[in-house]
Amino acid sequence: MDSYLNNYVIVAIFLALAIFLPIAALTLGRFLRPNKPNSEKATTYESGNEPMGESHVRFNIRYYLFALMFVVFDVETVFLYPWAVAYRHLGLFALIEMLIFVSLLIVGLLYAWKKKVLQWNSI
Repeated sequence: MDSYLNNYVIVAIFLALAIFLPIAALTLGRFLRPNKPNSEKATTYESGNEPMGESHVRFNIRYYLFALMFVVFDVETVFLYPWAVAYRHLGLFALIEMLIFVSLLIVGLLYAWKKKVLQWNSI
């Protein structure tokens, strides 16, 4: 029973440190940094040039769709790699779980393909 309590104490210590350290670093930085505001510092910075045009630019939605597809398959790789490394120790159950996971991703990809999300000139 004491080992369970020790595990909770360790988690509580890490949680307290995770809350305390960022707050302490930000507070210390606030006191140590110079604070000399002026109008030039308050202007928008755009690679050393004066900003031109409007600040709100419309982007094509397809950029976000491709980024989302990249993130999905990037996360898939993050899950597949540790499984592949430890495959011999995990057994048949882990193989079936991973096949279900990959098949769900393939179904999602086929759905996106059928809806023509992956075609750049479709709209």
